[in-house]
Amino acid sequence: MTKLSIILPAKNEADGLKSFLPRLRKQYPDAEIIVVNDGSTDNTAEVCLSNGVFVVTHPYSMGNGAAIKSGARHASGEILVFMDADGQHQPEDIPRLLTHIHNGYDMAVGARDGDSQASKARGFGNALYNRLASYMTGHTVKDLTSGFRAARAEKFREFLHLLPNGFSYPTTCTMAFFRSGYSVVYEPITAPKRIGKSHLNITKDGFRFLLIIFKIGTLHSPLKLFLPISLSFFALGMAYYLNTLISVGRFTNMSALLLSTSVLIFLIGLVSEQITSLIYNQGNTATPLPLGGKIAEDACDERPPHTAQPVA
Repeated sequence: MTKLSIILPAKNEADGLKSFLPRLRKQYPDAEIIVVNDGSTDNTAEVCLSNGVFVVTHPYSMGNGAAIKSGARHASGEILVFMDADGQHQPEDIPRLLTHIHNGYDMAVGARDGDSQASKARGFGNALYNRLASYMTGHTVKDLTSGFRAARAEKFREFLHLLPNGFSYPTTCTMAFFRSGYSVVYEPITAPKRIGKSHLNITKDGFRFLLIIFKIGTLHSPLKLFLPISLSFFALGMAYYLNTLISVGRFTNMSALLLSTSVLIFLIGLVSEQITSLIYNQGNTATPLPLGGKIAEDACDERPPHTAQPVA
């Protein structure tokens, strides 16, 4: 018997939760369902309480990642399932993710198909992120930004200190699991159109996601990022040197600058690789807060008249 905790970050998602929570409760009547109300200005909290789920309320909006961390700290289950509160993720797909966890995987991720992308631009961007992340991790990443996933609680909490407060927690979480040698599997899903308006801005958040991938890349495997750049400068420096040697018969300052830059970039990557190893080797296992406890973000929680029971 394994206790299950389902965590939903929500910001002004009252309309979606009205129909989603009853479906989720019907699918898992004994699961611990936690909705993190991230500074909503609508009646999100009231909708959650009327459906008998546990609510953690942030006094102001702290971000999707901060909501995920709050939910993980309050959860008491051995397995954590993370879903969006906008109706895009289907409760009927949860058993397929849990099957992989019960079969020995540390994290199972719902990988959206092409028809599930909000737009062609979002689909192209996600495909680019997946390819870049696959290169950085050395594993096939089928959906880097999917917020629908199940993970073993004790292993997920190891990376709470690495997760950003914004929308990129799936990116960080996925690459951290791969970096630590934990097993990750992808389960194909179809996500319908969300209920309500998206909180993402394609232009602003798309560029931010790209920066985050490079930041996580340096945290995951820095040499895979720095070594190609170093080799590019080295090749450019050698080509420039050969050109000046043939044309003017001497070694120029520009050649020296390019070659020395390549050496410096390589050394930065080498030092970053050592720092990364220290970060992941030190371990940082978090202890879950008891339900109704105080969390670091000074959030408040509300307990409905429902007590979670173990589920298979």
